[in-house]
Amino acid sequence: MIDVIIAGGGPTGMMLAGELRLHDVDVLVLEKEAEPPPHVRALGLHVRSIEVLDQRGLLERFLAEGNTHPVGGFAGITKPSPARLDTAHGYVLGIPQPVTDRLLAEHAAELGTEIRRGSALVGLGQDGDGVTAELADGTRLRSRYLVGCDGGRSTVRKLLGVGFPGEPSRVETLLGEMELTASQEELAAVMAEVRKTQFRFGAMPLKNGVHRVIVPAEGVAEDRTVPPTLDEFKQQLRKLARTDFGVHSPRWLSRFGDATRLAERYRVDRVLLAGDAAHIHPPTGGQGLNLGIQDAFNLGWKLAAELCGWAPKGLLDSYHSERHPVAAAVLDNTRAQMQLLSPEPGPQAVRRLLAELMEFDEVNRYLIEKITAIDVRYDFAEGDDLAEGHDFGEAHESGEAHESGEAHESGEAQEPGEGHELLGRRLRDVRLRQRGRLYEQMRGGRGLLLDQTGGRLSVAGWSDRVDHVVDVAEELDVPAVLLRPDGHVAWVGEDQRDLLDRLPRWFGAPAG
Repeated sequence: MIDVIIAGGGPTGMMLAGELRLHDVDVLVLEKEAEPPPHVRALGLHVRSIEVLDQRGLLERFLAEGNTHPVGGFAGITKPSPARLDTAHGYVLGIPQPVTDRLLAEHAAELGTEIRRGSALVGLGQDGDGVTAELADGTRLRSRYLVGCDGGRSTVRKLLGVGFPGEPSRVETLLGEMELTASQEELAAVMAEVRKTQFRFGAMPLKNGVHRVIVPAEGVAEDRTVPPTLDEFKQQLRKLARTDFGVHSPRWLSRFGDATRLAERYRVDRVLLAGDAAHIHPPTGGQGLNLGIQDAFNLGWKLAAELCGWAPKGLLDSYHSERHPVAAAVLDNTRAQMQLLSPEPGPQAVRRLLAELMEFDEVNRYLIEKITAIDVRYDFAEGDDLAEGHDFGEAHESGEAHESGEAHESGEAQEPGEGHELLGRRLRDVRLRQRGRLYEQMRGGRGLLLDQTGGRLSVAGWSDRVDHVVDVAEELDVPAVLLRPDGHVAWVGEDQRDLLDRLPRWFGAPAG
């Protein structure tokens, strides 16, 4: 029996496979496409995803294949990056999705992941011992768990019968890669004029004379799986720009809408959802691929803990309670951005007002932290039991994690993770006096106690799951921090008894 089957070999699936293999979990990735798609959907990685790659020792590979750009922008309103952004990686990494897919797949394979391309999952069933996956060729496979990372039209989600509430597409955009005969000067002049009112419009040069062209569609197609024609592109370009730029020789043509949906549950017993299988939203702000990678980063160590037998009760359910609210917040900010992209007078007036507000450093920082996901804070309230209020496979109705400042469902505003301001947040990379950088100590996907007390603390009993680093980070003004494998702060303090109370919450019972 396989430990975990991952349906879907995109960035979410491959990131998850790598995370599981760090813990020697047996992983099989099933990808329905025989070859990786060559077209470019996502264009870059935001700060939190860059940090994730750094924590696993992958960042240098990505930097070698991409280009760094300043952080900034909300609904296409760009301002200079604010000072004192809470990260050692204050940039956007421009890198085409096929390259991201390849690098994550290579990493997963290097760690021992089995990848089967051209293998489509068409059925599944589960019982108390595992999951049965049925493939299109009739093959049946058994695994202890299965994770659907198979995109917005997820077969896994549909087979589970998980609700996917939200809104259908109201506007549609054409996207494609093609050649054009217009000069760069003509292109730039026309774009500058059209983009005064049409923000879903542009043509960006790629390589070998090919451009990435984006233009609003005439309406919403009945079947979005049917790609648009080159004539549709020409018609819409002429309508908005009075020229079609001489577009020809398309590599691929596609369409996307602003449908916004969120799965009601991320877990049904032994089957889980991640990435676009769990949430879809417009690509405004470039958050989709990043959100999926971060889902995988949250889920991987928790599922591995379950399989390795040391997970405390409720740990796997905390994947839903932590990540579901994060996705809900992303859906909201993409809804807001889509409104600000409308050419109508009302949204344009709000856009102008927001542009003025973004001149204030704190407003600009707030929006950048939201887009880049470095504002996320999970609810690690002192004394809470992970399992409290969670049925197996069900979300806690009133105790979900909330982003900073969000009110609980009862209407009473609470600060998530009452206690130290770092609790529940991811910790930025910091330099250590003796051991280089903090993130360099997290490559193995284990927990970590950064002990600045001179070694007065101990993780004896958990040393198979938690590393103990005795060193000093001058940027970190706390005696010690306990980090989960995903880099979020689980405890802050200097009292050994208090630490011993917190370790079991995230890392289970001590070894005998």
